[in-house]
Amino acid sequence: MSQNIKSGMLSFLRKENIVAPKDYNRWRIPPASIAIHLCIGSVYAWSVFNPPLTREFGVVASSAGDWSLSSVVWIFSVAIVCLGLAAALGGKWLERVGPRYVGVVAATLWGGGFIIGSFGISTHQLWLVYLGYGVFGGCGLGLGYVSPVSTLIRWFPDRRGMATGMAIMGFGGGAMIGAPLKQWLLSLYQIAPDYLGAESTLQLITENGRRFVQTASGKIEVVIATAQQAEDFGGDAGAYIVGTGNTGASATFMTVSYTHLTLPTTPYV
Repeated sequence: MSQNIKSGMLSFLRKENIVAPKDYNRWRIPPASIAIHLCIGSVYAWSVFNPPLTREFGVVASSAGDWSLSSVVWIFSVAIVCLGLAAALGGKWLERVGPRYVGVVAATLWGGGFIIGSFGISTHQLWLVYLGYGVFGGCGLGLGYVSPVSTLIRWFPDRRGMATGMAIMGFGGGAMIGAPLKQWLLSLYQIAPDYLGAESTLQLITENGRRFVQTASGKIEVVIATAQQAEDFGGDAGAYIVGTGNTGASATFMTVSYTHLTLPTTPYV
């Protein structure tokens, strides 16, 4: 990898190739740094994913086979721990290879983590979500955090406090923008499961914590949704068939990954 960076198509990542001309306007740097931090700051909007991840099968309500809330909330914690470790270890590496290289690696890890997480959600493999979003994504967060801050401080040695504040502003604003954006994507991709009818009109059976409806063709696993739960999907209270709908979480992860792979990288290329 290092050999490819020294020569060839990746030579633009080299530290010596990012020396700006003397007449370069330094005020072009803050918007790029803020844009990067807006992307990585969206990590604080993780709570938006907690409800859909706990009802991937049931969709309108949690089924017996769905992940518990306690098993998914730790994904955010893992990401923050990896953020801190990557930021601490990446600072010295940044001094050696330069912010462009670190920024591109950060975008690849952060966006790639969402892709891995998307596969984890679609295949219902929780460890892939932890690995993708938590570990790879968290490392991308840490590297993406130090790269813009270091660059801003170098360009504004006379206004270090202001430079750092601008970067942190973007990091904090990421959650403010990311939360409604991800909520909108979830609502865009979600698909309501098949509705069987009101609870009072069906013959329900409970086996090992799972709810089934007895039909002429056999037993069908269902979840019972309240009026409030069904309203979010434009449906009615009653029984919904497990595994026939979609919360939109996997597709949202994949869509967000594209933004995180492109926008943070753009200032470096």
